[in-house]
Amino acid sequence: MKIETLADAESVARAGAAFTAAEARAAVAARGRFVVALSGGRTPWQMLRALAEEPVPWAQVHIVQVDERVAPAGDVDRNLTHLQESLLARCPLRPEQVHGMPVESTDLETASAGYASTLQEIAGSPPVLDLAHLGLGPDGHTASLVPGDPMLGATVTDVALTGLYQGRRRMTLTYPMLNRSRRIVWLVTGREKAEMLARLYRGDRSIPAGRISQEQAFVLADREAAARLGPELALR
Repeated sequence: MKIETLADAESVARAGAAFTAAEARAAVAARGRFVVALSGGRTPWQMLRALAEEPVPWAQVHIVQVDERVAPAGDVDRNLTHLQESLLARCPLRPEQVHGMPVESTDLETASAGYASTLQEIAGSPPVLDLAHLGLGPDGHTASLVPGDPMLGATVTDVALTGLYQGRRRMTLTYPMLNRSRRIVWLVTGREKAEMLARLYRGDRSIPAGRISQEQAFVLADREAAARLGPELALR
C-alpha cells in the first residue's frame, strides 16, 4: 500500500481528482472504457467537483456506486444525490453512463442481484472495476462494510444488503468485488481517522477496512489522518 500525505482535505480532494482523471485516460487508452466506483463523504464530494474540471474522456466513462443508503430519491442521505450535484451537473456524462444502486425498490434482495448483473454488463464477468474509491470510518468501516454485520462474510456475491447502520440499511459492493479492482484509491481526512488509518496500514484484518486488498491500493491522506503513521509518512 502506497500512502501520500498532503496538507489538508482540499489538497487530498484535488490529488484524488488528478489521480482519477489519469486512471481514466489510461483505462480508455488500454481498454476503451473506464469503470469507476464512487463513494460518498465530504472529501469525495469535493474531489468530484475538482474532477469535473480535469481532462477526462467522459464519453467512455461509466460510474457505479460503492454503496448507498436505502432512502428515497433526492434524499440528502443518498450518495447519489451528492454525486449528481457535485459531478453530474458539471460534466457531459449521459444518464446511461451512471448506474445508481436501486435502493428505492420494494424488493431489495432482487434489486441487489439486478445491480450485480448490471456490473457484469459494463465491467465483464466477473466484473472488474478500473478504479474503486474508498473512504475510512472512525470505526474502521469502508464502503458499507461495517463492524459486526453478517454480510461481511459474503463471498459469492458482488452486491449485498446490510442491516441497520446509523439508522439506515445499505446496499454495498462486497470484498470480492472491491478486491478485483485494478486500482483502489482511499481518501482519508481528519484526526478522527488517524487510529484506523494506522491500523489499515498495518494490515489489521480485525477492522472491516483491513480486509481490502492492499496490493493495488493508494492512500491519499491529510496530515491529521496520518498523525499516527511513522514520521516518514506523516510528515511528508
